[in-house]
Amino acid sequence: MSTSSVRPPGPARRSQRILLSIAVLVSGQRANGSSFSERTKTQVVNVHGAMVELREPVLAGQPLRMKNLATNEEVACTVADVNRTSNQVPKVGIAFAKPSPSFWRVAFPPEDWSPRSPEAKRVSYVTQAKPELAKK
Repeated sequence: MSTSSVRPPGPARRSQRILLSIAVLVSGQRANGSSFSERTKTQVVNVHGAMVELREPVLAGQPLRMKNLATNEEVACTVADVNRTSNQVPKVGIAFAKPSPSFWRVAFPPEDWSPRSPEAKRVSYVTQAKPELAKK
């Protein structure tokens, strides 16, 4: 078996991830019933949610609200996972209650897109960065 045909373990992604920093306000309720809100930035976004660094302790399955501070649009969401590392603010995966492709105001690639797609091959990074190299 060729290593190029082996899929990484785990379920397939539901949508393309994009590295994108967007200011958001994450809010919810603590276990004691008091409310919290924390301003942060996304690290990764997709149609189904985002990954953010969040200082507020949260648990997987906890309901939250996320507000895009550029548009003031707000969506219901849930903590999907919490990745705690020593000496760093936890990275929190947040899942939207329902897919929201327009929430981030970016165009996501279609589900069947890959870097090997014909559309991806039409743009050469060399010709964009240094057009004179394309003439050689």
